Amino acid sequence: MGREYGGVLSSDDLSVYNGYAVVAQQKCLAHLRRHFQKLIKTPGKNNRAIGQTFQELIDEAFRHYRTWQNNSDRHGYQIWANQFKDKIRIALQKWSKKAGYEAGKLLRNLRQKTEQWWYFLEHPEIPPDNNLAERSLRLAITKRKVSGGSRSMERFKQTANLLTVVQS
Repeated sequence: MGREYGGVLSSDDLSVYNGYAVVAQQKCLAHLRRHFQKLIKTPGKNNRAIGQTFQELIDEAFRHYRTWQNNSDRHGYQIWANQFKDKIRIALQKWSKKAGYEAGKLLRNLRQKTEQWWYFLEHPEIPPDNNLAERSLRLAITKRKVSGGSRSMERFKQTANLLTVVQS
């Protein structure tokens, strides 16, 4: 991508992507959902209730996004999205003061990077996850794991060129 990217970066929530020069960013809700699933199983103050609340909200977001993909009713989607933003805001207000350490980290992340987690609400042409990108990389990742990785930059470039041909 170089130093800048003139589009929307769809990524997981690794900090390496924070601050990258892009038009906008959509962090992967599937990754966020997994964080809340883990929270449900983690002992601690209100973790189960907080995890379930946000897991249900994320599931709702995916359902409505799929509905929009099927019917392209942008007006209906925007009405839902505005109501959904209120639900998120209310859930954050309700649980932020009741959260322990682990849940508190997740909720702070949601508040601080709200435009990155929920970009797809205003721009439904951008998917709420990065699954397409991850599926595109799967062959390369599998090859790297099986072979033990590239031992040189030259070999890495050769492998990248070969995978480009295979996936075309």
